[in-house]
Amino acid sequence: MGSHVIDMMMLKNNFGTEAMRQIWSDENRLQKHFDIEAALALAEGELGLIPQAAAEKIAASANAEGVDIAAVAAEGAVLKHSLMATINTLQRLSGEEGEYVHFGATTQDIVDTGVILQLKESNAIIKENVQDVAAELANLAKRYRDTPMTGRSHGMQALPTTFGFKLSVVLSEVLRHLERLEEAENRVFTGVLAGAVGTYASFGEQGPEVEKNTLTRLGLDTPDICWHSSRDRIAEYVNILGLISGTLGKLANEFYNLMRTEIDELEEPFSKGKVGSSTMPHKRNPAALEGIVSLTKPVLASVGLVQQALIVEHERDAMSWRAEWIALPEICIFLSSQLASTKAVLKDLIVKPKNMLRNLNLQGGLLLSEQVMFALAKEMGKQTAHHLVYELSMEAFESEQKFSDILLKNKAVLAVLSADEIQQALDPEQYLGSAPQKVDQILQKYEAYQATH
Repeated sequence: MGSHVIDMMMLKNNFGTEAMRQIWSDENRLQKHFDIEAALALAEGELGLIPQAAAEKIAASANAEGVDIAAVAAEGAVLKHSLMATINTLQRLSGEEGEYVHFGATTQDIVDTGVILQLKESNAIIKENVQDVAAELANLAKRYRDTPMTGRSHGMQALPTTFGFKLSVVLSEVLRHLERLEEAENRVFTGVLAGAVGTYASFGEQGPEVEKNTLTRLGLDTPDICWHSSRDRIAEYVNILGLISGTLGKLANEFYNLMRTEIDELEEPFSKGKVGSSTMPHKRNPAALEGIVSLTKPVLASVGLVQQALIVEHERDAMSWRAEWIALPEICIFLSSQLASTKAVLKDLIVKPKNMLRNLNLQGGLLLSEQVMFALAKEMGKQTAHHLVYELSMEAFESEQKFSDILLKNKAVLAVLSADEIQQALDPEQYLGSAPQKVDQILQKYEAYQATH
């Protein structure tokens, strides 16, 4: 029975993917803890801290597949301890040799390292999906490199741009996110096995070697010093995930606005049988886009919760620590949904170049007032030209006349520009600046990334 959108049968697939839910499941969490205890035992057996036979038995028994998790949870409720029931379970599975389970470790060693293992698994999915999003953006940017559309500022029509340029701005962001993910890997995917207050005392002089040996077996880096009270690694990583979520939310929100009936330049993929409204049969709502946007706020809220966990009492406490347990699954699972939905939207996005051109001409040439101003400025100076074009623009607005008609009637304008030059200045495709070339530049950057991965 689910009580959170992450695991409610009716809603969970709108808020996450099965692959990511599995990583943050009870079963996988338990197995990760077993894996760490097994690696610790083998390391200690190799270094002579526990009998080799006990180490091998513990490692062979550390399989959570047949474990009754409900029973482990019930035992934990009685013990009122987050890990002790897991330790007891592995001890029972290991028989007499189970006496050496968890030898020298503390609870936070196991739980923190387990979280890092889960984050590393999550990262593999996230990184692959971000790469897929980049690929879809690159395909669309290349296809619509020269497709003119209205650029908007403050919600209003501003100047012409191209759809390829708009997408390339986002692609550039996504490429930076991929750089951030890779740069953080060595810092973030680092475990810890340092004992009660991080001094390795319970392992004797071999403590640092026990930690290194154990973490190497788990495929994790070894810290330079215990990080029980230093939560910056996790905070850094979720910061990056928050940035990725923000980019996806921004893109989906932009598409949502461009899909508005009155704008109608884009539409999210539509499949036969998709219902937009329970009462209005005609609706083709931006359901996928809304779903993507809706998840950025909870992701960022959870990122903030992790940031608050940076304040830790003394060498360890469970007050800040538990905030991560709440936030990390939500961040990763919500982001997995955003990434999957974004890929699907981009793959089959419905683009409407004719409507983009229609909207470019919606104001009868006013969108090109800047180009007209600079054409006049060559003769009369920029500020004088700005004043003149401003007056003529306001006249066109208020009289509801075409801007071209207003310009063609003005003697000051005609003294500088011919009728043909005026019409050329009002051509949106002649005022795209370096937009197409910038698309090429970002695509080259994407291709360079792709060539090395």
